[in-house]
Amino acid sequence: MPVRHFVKYTFLKVDAAWRRLDDDRRAADKREFIAACEDFAEGHLLRAFSLVGTRGDADLMLLSQAQNLERIHEFHVVLAQSGLMKWCTVPHSFLAMTKPSEYSDESRLEVRPAHGRYLFVYPFVKTRGWYALPADERWRIMQEHIKVGREYPSVDLNTSYSFGLDDQEFVVAFETDNPADFLDLVQRLRTTESSSYTLRDTPTFTCISCSVERALGALDGAALTVTEQL
Repeated sequence: MPVRHFVKYTFLKVDAAWRRLDDDRRAADKREFIAACEDFAEGHLLRAFSLVGTRGDADLMLLSQAQNLERIHEFHVVLAQSGLMKWCTVPHSFLAMTKPSEYSDESRLEVRPAHGRYLFVYPFVKTRGWYALPADERWRIMQEHIKVGREYPSVDLNTSYSFGLDDQEFVVAFETDNPADFLDLVQRLRTTESSSYTLRDTPTFTCISCSVERALGALDGAALTVTEQL
């Protein structure tokens, strides 16, 4: 039986006071953060994104994935021990799992490795009326939704499921090199029948894909020598 994965989207906001610390202190805090990420990334998917300039309530997002929920937990425990996390809050956090789609054979049981420059992430909740529809009616409605998505091949969709795990029902993550294509896709999807069964699809996060080091460098504009020892 195919193995499903847990997926965690963790958004961090850094206290402005951290940027006023001396250079050596900030560099040490970053190195501890990187060490925690590198440890988890050995054998697990970990992607970093910067939200500096795209959101006011988050500066950085980590996307982590593992077959075991305890491993996700352990990663965040270790991450919390880093100097940088002592200056961070977590304004948004989404936990989900992968599973086969009811409506398409293109679903996947793990989030794909990075290939797009931008990732657009948001929690998604459908109305209770949607689940009251007969299964064949829901399938029919979703075929139009899927057809529209295929009109934008430059936009790749990863959907994960949160029923019973977190407040939302789904976490959707669209990946592309062209934000204009994503904007046009979302506008087109508003015209579909399935859109009338959307209860909530915010907040929406525009995330810029980068290395952990680059995401940390964007926090204070200071370069980090990753070869330095902790």
